[in-house]
Amino acid sequence: MKKIGLIINPIAGMGGSVGLKGTDGEEIFQKSLELGAVPRSAEKAATTLRGLIPAKEAFTLITCPGEMGHQTVKDTGLECTLLESELKTNSSAEDTIMAARVITRLGADIIAFAGGDGTARDIYRAVGNSVLVLGIPTGVKIHSGVFASHPSTAGDILRDFILGKLKVSREAEVMDIDEELYRQDILTSKLYGYLKIPASRHSIQNRKTGSIPGDVYFQEAIAHDAIENIKENWYYLIGPGTTTRTMMQRLGLEGSLLGVDLIYNKRLLGKDLNEKLIMERIKDKRVRLVLTPTGGQGFILGRGNQQLSPAVLRAIGKDNIIILATPEKISSLSGQPFLIDTGDPKLDKELSGHYRVITGYHQYSIYRAKG
Repeated sequence: MKKIGLIINPIAGMGGSVGLKGTDGEEIFQKSLELGAVPRSAEKAATTLRGLIPAKEAFTLITCPGEMGHQTVKDTGLECTLLESELKTNSSAEDTIMAARVITRLGADIIAFAGGDGTARDIYRAVGNSVLVLGIPTGVKIHSGVFASHPSTAGDILRDFILGKLKVSREAEVMDIDEELYRQDILTSKLYGYLKIPASRHSIQNRKTGSIPGDVYFQEAIAHDAIENIKENWYYLIGPGTTTRTMMQRLGLEGSLLGVDLIYNKRLLGKDLNEKLIMERIKDKRVRLVLTPTGGQGFILGRGNQQLSPAVLRAIGKDNIIILATPEKISSLSGQPFLIDTGDPKLDKELSGHYRVITGYHQYSIYRAKG
């Protein structure tokens, strides 16, 4: 019988919808609450746990008290063993590190942790590559290669592991960025180490990669085409990324590289908007959304653009989503689809399907997206 450890960072991802680009640190956490952020990490972890129910006789679960695990396990109807420790209501890095070390000493075969890159760093500090781990993606910024592509996929991987279908592991990068610089539209990532993860047939997301010099020509060509097709008296939300930034530069507008901006008739109406401001400004308007997939990963929704919440996306509609991607970015996906992880499984399915992608000036491709 397999022994599974579970650690949930209950505040992971809270800064995303309110445009804070992360939730690291007590000050940013408090600010996210003031802006109306709602915890979503436990809900996503529950999606993973529900995938384990068919194999519940084949494993035991060790988890933390309260919001760091027990509450979510109880809500899904599974049984668990609790760590005997007092952890804070809103967990700290020290709580995660302590929990990971105790779970490892108790002989866990694998530790599943729900969070983002900051949580992955804490797990690495706690256990290194001494035990198998798997990340459940619930954070704002997920550049590391230790996470499943979706919470439900994490459930598939863990279930295969429990049933003895996964016996091979590999090392994957733990990456993180400087959140303070990130909020200033400066993206600098650093390799912190490697964690040992299952080598699965299911999707483990790749670490995020940046644009390459050869993309510049195509970014300019894509921008030319996208601008040429802007409709008069329509509102356009411009998502984060270097390809969308090139479009803004060609319009002569100073947008935000890593935020969501709003334009109307080629004029900038809002910069680095959060979910609340987006909803206020697009209400009852004709709106289109311009996105570009994350390099090396292929996410169009759910990574670094959580301001585009399910409510925002339903207001826009699938038919009004425009995707920009250089040929190199599409080639780097090796035929894998664009990925969608909005936190709403029903919406993920609704947004799945084929999209017309602008890949150059008057050059297009039809590419599949999967939620």
